[in-house]
Amino acid sequence: MTSQQNLVIEPGRTVVVIMDFQVGIVSAAARNPQATLENAVAVLDAARTVGIPVIYIQHRGGRFEVDTPEAEFHPAITPRPGERVFQKLRAGSFSTTGLDVLLREAGRDTLVLMGIATSGCVLSTVRWGADVNYRLVVIKDACDDPDEEVHRVLTEKLFPRQANVLTTEQFVNGAYNLLG
Repeated sequence: MTSQQNLVIEPGRTVVVIMDFQVGIVSAAARNPQATLENAVAVLDAARTVGIPVIYIQHRGGRFEVDTPEAEFHPAITPRPGERVFQKLRAGSFSTTGLDVLLREAGRDTLVLMGIATSGCVLSTVRWGADVNYRLVVIKDACDDPDEEVHRVLTEKLFPRQANVLTTEQFVNGAYNLLG
């Protein structure tokens, strides 16, 4: 993967993918939900400001059935009108959705990823996305995991092999310059 210094994010080729920010998942799997939510909101705001579309991924099945309170998006992170929502049955965002087809038809090859849990949806999406040649950016402090060490190892050692790993501050402060 290219180094962060060579990262160029073009709005016409980029999508933010926000995964599993649902009430039941945030409460069960986030170690620091308030900070993670605040960081995700900042990334969404920056992306929307420069015209990068946002796609929401929502886990369904088990206790996350349709119309249950735990399945709903966290109130701090809700889709805006016109933003696409995909429902999935497995950890990753690609295997049980039409995400790949939508992205390819739209000419979007760069994904900015945020999700709960780092060891679940984020890991599965990074691995699949890398395998099918997407350019990936993981916003490490807008991801969370119940295991702090697993989160650290993934964001510091594994993900950098296949993705650019940034903080919210790096993305927000660099988004306008990188997009320019």
